This record gives sequence, structure tokens and C-alpha cells, in this order.
Amino acid sequence: MARGQTGAAGRRKANGAGEQPAQTGKTQSGKDELLKYYRDMLLIRRFEERAGQLYGMGLIGGFCHLYIGQEAIAVGVEAAKRPGDQIITGYRDHGHMLVSGMDPKEVMAELTGRAGGSSRGKGGSMHMFSTEAAFYGGHGIVGAQVPLGTGLALADSYRGDGKVSFTFFGDGAANQGQVYEAFNMAELWKLPVVYVIENNQYAMGTAIQRSSAETRLHKRGVSFNIPGEEVDGMDVLAVKAATEKAAAHARAGNGPFILEMKTYRYRGHSMSDPAKYRTREEVDEVRKTRDPIDHVEEMLEKNGWADEATLKAIDAEVKKIVADAAEFARTSPEPEPSELYTDVYTELPA
Repeated sequence: MARGQTGAAGRRKANGAGEQPAQTGKTQSGKDELLKYYRDMLLIRRFEERAGQLYGMGLIGGFCHLYIGQEAIAVGVEAAKRPGDQIITGYRDHGHMLVSGMDPKEVMAELTGRAGGSSRGKGGSMHMFSTEAAFYGGHGIVGAQVPLGTGLALADSYRGDGKVSFTFFGDGAANQGQVYEAFNMAELWKLPVVYVIENNQYAMGTAIQRSSAETRLHKRGVSFNIPGEEVDGMDVLAVKAATEKAAAHARAGNGPFILEMKTYRYRGHSMSDPAKYRTREEVDEVRKTRDPIDHVEEMLEKNGWADEATLKAIDAEVKKIVADAAEFARTSPEPEPSELYTDVYTELPA
């Protein structure tokens, strides 16, 4: 049994909402690199599975948006980043936090609103951040992170530090007006920003064909002269290759680049969404034929770089990390009431 979800027979077959997009090039990966991608994606999935359990137990309040199915995007982009490059995204953000180097214990504690969390329990699932990890947050307002990510790129351009802002948003946010205001300024000022559209094809619950006049989202920058590319977001190597190309474009002073990552989330939009707008058969078909973790597992086994025992050992290690994170979150105290008054204003020196 594959560690991703189900079996892997015929995994790359195109099908319906999970159709595989055209490819423009992939990178080759060695054994150690591919094992790292496998472990990182598996960590995200096991973490999200446990987060779903904790939500069901009432230990996570408010909203909780899981990243299950989209793991290759966060891992592939992280593999192409340079130290200091920034990440900013929406509220489906746990996977980005984990690959950016944030401690799983602090992430899980933040989900449960505990003082040991990365934002001391005040951000929760949708709003935590870590400037140490150059992760500038999940953001709850749809599309609001796009002008913020563009602002990060403006700061990078002003400083001339060679950094790139990787600004993530979804297919639903792609229809927000503030996104196009940001596009215009980014191209006008040639800012070093890569816009990563995680197109999981259903936004909050409406199929992209029903909500978008132009469904090829990588073309949304054409009127601003921003180049774009469609990428198989279920293939970590394709994601890495496309991100390296886009980042090189931005770093060279050529302005922004748009990457449309065609992906698929297995769960509902949030934990409160039963996802009745699609069939169980559609979801199962994507799981069986295009799962990103199964895909890497196949490559490892095909190259003789990992056997069943090796993969089971990685899974056991990841499960232990997640179990420890859940226990840390459970036992970490709640924030003191006085925390309500901290981090409200920044005091400037006299």
C-alpha cells in the first residue's frame, strides 16, 4: 500500500478535474533530494491528518483548511528558493509553514491556540507567521496577501538584496480586484515577485468553469505583460523546475512571473465543508492516479533508491514527529489574558 493514499497503478492518467496539464520541462533529482521531498510531503500529509482529528475533537477552534493533495507545490517551491526569499499565502497555510522550517510543535500549538505556538496562540490556523523563517503569514481575507507579497518584493527591490517574494493564492482569489492592482504595479516597477496560483479547481466550492471567464489562470497577467506558465502541481519535480525558471526571471530584474499550479485538494474547502459539489468517484480517481506522494514513491522504487522497509521507516519517523507535536499542543498552556494587549502597536524609538 502506498503511503500517500491508495494504490499507484496508472497514476499519471489524465482524468476530469484532475487532468494533467502540459509540461514545459522537469528537473532530474538524485536519491537524497528525492527522499527529502518524499519525507517533506509525507510530513505535511500526516500533520494535516492529525490536525483534522484534533479539529474533530474540538481542540482546534474556528476555521481549519487542510492542504492534503497539494503537498507537491509547497515542497517544490521551497526546493527552488534561496535563503531569505519570502513566502506569503492565504489561509491554507500549514504545509507552507512546515517546509519553511517552522517547528511542527509550534505550528500545532498555534492551531490549538496555545502559548507555545509560533504566534503565542493568537493567530490560530489562518494567521500565524514567522519572520525568522521568512514566512509572512497565512491571511484570512481572500486575495489580501497578494498586495502584501508585492510589497515584500518592493522592499527587496529597494534594498537590492536579490531576494524574491513567492506570493501564493488560489483560483478563487484570482478573481479579486486587488490581485490585478498588484499585478500592474509589480510589472510597472519590475518587482521580483513570483505569483503562485494554487488552482485546486473548486475555490470555496464552485468549479472554476462556473466562476471564471478565463480558466487558464496563468494567462491572467497578459494585459500587464506578465509571463505565465501552467504547471502540473501534483508533480514535485515539475513544480521545482518551473519555480526555478520563474525565480531566475524575477531575480534578473525582469519583473513578476505567474505560475499556475494545477492541483487538487482531497478534503473540503475547510473542515466544515462536506464537499457535495463533486462526486466521491472524482476524488478517488485523482487519489489513485495522480497522488503527489505516490508519484515520488514510484520514482524512488523504480530507481532502486528505496524499498518498502525504507519507506515504512520514513513514515514511522514522520508519525512520531506529528504525535509529539500534537502532545506538545495538548499540554502547552493557553495564553495569558494580558497577551490581548501585546503586538498591537510597534513603539518607535524616540
